Formats: sequence, structure tokens, C-alpha cells
Amino acid sequence: MRLKNHPKIVKVTVLTFMLGACSIQSSINDSVVKPFSMNDAEETIGSIDIYDDKAYQYLDNETLVSVRGKGFDWVEGPVWVADGNYLLFSDIPKNLIRKFSIAHGNQIYLENTGFSAPSAKGPGSNGLLINQKNELVLLQTGERQVSLMQAPLNQPKARFTNLVNNYHGMRLNGTNDGVFDQQGNLYFTDPAIGLDVVFKAGDNRQEKRLVEKQYKKPLTREKRVQQTPFAGVYRLSVHGELILVDDTLTVPNGIALSPDDKTLYVSVSDKRAPAWFVYDVQDDGSLANRREFFNAQYLIGQPEQQGLPDGMAVHSSGVIFATGPGGVWLFSPEGEVLAKIKTGLATSNCTFTTDEKTLYITADDNLLSIPIK
Repeated sequence: MRLKNHPKIVKVTVLTFMLGACSIQSSINDSVVKPFSMNDAEETIGSIDIYDDKAYQYLDNETLVSVRGKGFDWVEGPVWVADGNYLLFSDIPKNLIRKFSIAHGNQIYLENTGFSAPSAKGPGSNGLLINQKNELVLLQTGERQVSLMQAPLNQPKARFTNLVNNYHGMRLNGTNDGVFDQQGNLYFTDPAIGLDVVFKAGDNRQEKRLVEKQYKKPLTREKRVQQTPFAGVYRLSVHGELILVDDTLTVPNGIALSPDDKTLYVSVSDKRAPAWFVYDVQDDGSLANRREFFNAQYLIGQPEQQGLPDGMAVHSSGVIFATGPGGVWLFSPEGEVLAKIKTGLATSNCTFTTDEKTLYITADDNLLSIPIK
């Protein structure tokens, strides 16, 4: 493992006042947040497995997983908007963001969200965040950048300010998921997912060369070529400094912080080595003491274990709700498996409402929800 004891810093052109502190929910003052509740949906799926009595603080074996929408493409990046009580989530292949609310169900919120060409030409946004100014920040996989929407949340427009798109002049791979710490510094993952020409290690495992992926049909667009010879985990500071904090993970994907900002969790969506990792966050924001949090290799290919370690949401108690093989895993901060929400689907991400009474889950072409105690 090679962490950055003295990380290289890249100064990027960024409007730093736009990077407000953020959690997985909107961070507006709780005093103005309207109460939110909803009944179970008519259609439910899956089941709950409890492995540790601590899990009963959050759910029961009888808790129902409600289907809130289906028939999408591949949905990801859910974020709760407290000022309005609605959910935003990305439909990546469709290059759009969808909106779910009790009053109106599922609607298209915004098109061309991650790739400036028409929707069929490339992947859209992935992870979505709400900053302290109640603005939408997008991990734009298609444009390979982190951006801020230049419009109010209630009047969305496909106008974006690029916050960062390169490291030492090399284009990022395809920004995937992110999390703000309490100061407004953004940690994000940048795997080579969705690129057509990628770096592969040679026989000696040291040298890397670019290899073109083979598709059944010829591409009708320009090839997307990897420029950074690694998949990075980065920290974009509130001052516009881009710091590579780890370049050793094969496919870094989901990312989350503990409630005290002292621990960072990163999932690795690699079929050959699927796992969750954990780091200590130092006072300067760098990472140290990387260790394996949970290894999921034994689950790959097993019945009812669809999917790979992916997006996460951390409860205020410190319990990690982590999407992975077969559904959503509940881990204690020490790495104990407490429970599993079995969706029966490849499950990509999850997020809480502000009061943490509902967990929304994106799973394949479905939007799900489950009540939390």
C-alpha cells in the first residue's frame, strides 16, 4: 500500500465559496425542516436478516422494503433534499436526474446531467450532494469532473461550474461518489469505470499500458481514454487544492465519513477483490492506517448475492449502511455485521432522510425505501 505521507497538491481553479460542508442529507437548519413520514408502499420486496441484537435499534425482521419506483435504467447517487422533502437520484445511462416525492411520485428533475451531448451519447451524473448553501454538487461521470449546478434546487437547469476535472493536467477518470467533511472539504472516488481505453498492468505488475476494451458493437462516439494511470481517492479542499490521498485501490467506489470525521470508509467494486476499507483521517485531512474493513470475496457468484461493495450512508450513531452483495449491510464501526437488508437486486447506494427515519436505496432499476426506528 502506498499512501501519501506528503501528498502532492494540485491547485485547481475553483469557486471555493461553493464548496460548503455537507452530509448525505441537506444541511439546512433543522428548525425549518418539515416533518416527513410516509406509509409502506403497496409493493414490497426482499427481507431483513438480523445477525446481532444491536440491529434492533434500527429495524426488525418484519420491516418492509417498499418499492417507490421501478423500470428505470441503472440508478445511483441518492440525496435527500430537506427543503422540500424530496429525493434526487441519478439514472446514469439515461444521463438524467430523477426526483421522488410523496406528492408527485417519480419525475424527471434534470436532463444532460453528466454528459453534455444528448442523453444516448454517454453516462450522466453519479453521486449527488447538497452543500451548505443548499446547492447541488454533482459527480459527473460523463464529463469526468466534479461540478456545481448554477441554478436553485427548485429551478434546476443544466448549467454547471466545473470545480475540478484534472490532476496534474491529466483528466480524471470518471468521478463517482463523494462526501463532504464538516469543514466543506470534499473526498471523492475516481475509478476508471465507463472508459473505453484503460491502463492495465503488464506481466511484471510494475509497468502499465493502455488497452482498448472490446465491444460487441463499434463505438459511434469518441473513445474515452484513461489519462491518470491509477484509480484515485482525492480530497478537494475548500481552498481549491486537489490532493491525491490514495492511488492503490483498484476500483474505489462508495465513500463515507464517520460522524466525527475521523474515519473514512471506501468500498472497492472489484470482482477479483471486493471489499470495504477504512482509514484514519489525520488533522491535515490526509489518510493513514488503511486496513480492510470487510472482505466480500466469498460472496461473489453465490445465490442471492448480486452486486459488489458500493455506496454507503453512515447513521449518526456511527453504524454504516453499506450497499453490497445482495442488498444493504449494516456494520458496526468495529466491522461487525449487524444485519442485512436483502433486496434481491444489485444494490448501488443509499441515503437517509434528515431525521434518519427513512433509508432510500437505489438498486438496479428500482428506487426502494425502508423505515428506520
